[in-house]
Amino acid sequence: MKRQNQSSVVEFILLGFSNFPELQEQLFGVFLIIYLVTLVGNAIIIVIICLEQSLQVPMYLFLQNLSVVDVSFSAAILPQMLVVLSTEKTSISFVRCFVQMYFIIFFGETECFLLVAMAYDRFAAICQPLRYPMIMNKRVFLKLVSFSWAFGFMLGTVQTSWVSSFPFCGPNEINHISCETPPVLELTCADTYLFEIYAFTGTILIIICPFLLILLSYIRILFATLKMPSTTGRQKAFSTCASHLTSVTLFYGTASLTYLQPKSGYSPETKKLMSLSYSLLTPLLNPLIYTLRNTEMKRAVMKFWRRKVDLHTF
Repeated sequence: MKRQNQSSVVEFILLGFSNFPELQEQLFGVFLIIYLVTLVGNAIIIVIICLEQSLQVPMYLFLQNLSVVDVSFSAAILPQMLVVLSTEKTSISFVRCFVQMYFIIFFGETECFLLVAMAYDRFAAICQPLRYPMIMNKRVFLKLVSFSWAFGFMLGTVQTSWVSSFPFCGPNEINHISCETPPVLELTCADTYLFEIYAFTGTILIIICPFLLILLSYIRILFATLKMPSTTGRQKAFSTCASHLTSVTLFYGTASLTYLQPKSGYSPETKKLMSLSYSLLTPLLNPLIYTLRNTEMKRAVMKFWRRKVDLHTF
């Protein structure tokens, strides 16, 4: 059964958390709850921003795009992982594995660029308030969003096509929770030196550099908040920046450790935990971080909730 790219492997086996058979049911329950909360939390953000006219501004439209990415990112990984945890079916076809890899890269890279755009938007709003309407007009917003999605699409296509062209001669067991690039790359029987250079360079340009830009933006924002006359205003700004940076650091930090060296010496269990950090925790935390600390979003949520209650009452 030879493939055109000389692979003898026609399907892969996702091992997931098979090393802990006694925890399969508990892990299934935990991940199912996380998935449902992620879907509901991000869906609420998407719907409320669509319905509330006052939230039709760049800051919230960026957040809406981030929620779409987070829902999609979770949907690319968690359903398959839940199937592996709940049944004996741990096999995934060659094609489905690379389709999953494509969507993981596509949505992951799109989130990288969106987080940079959101940090730039906050920097412009706080540090250049008078020029903000000119800096972040509708055209600039559309360019930043389009750029984020287009680059995610392009990088997903290039990277997935490249990895799928390698020959896979066996074994076919992926000791991971999904078909991410690093664990799949370990199974190829070809020289991947050029791809590893590409991955290293790409991680610096697409993950580390954007993270440093976000860090720089928030440093400038913090300096601007220090000039605020109100102590309450300063405390609120510091608290908000700290929570945003926590989410951003969790996402970029674990993603860079995973992709900087695709064939790194980390143990499989460590790699699984790092993957869970940016693919599971970040989409779960983002709705909480970006909405619970935002007065306008909380007001819009309460307005939406009261409207629903009134409809049911009558």
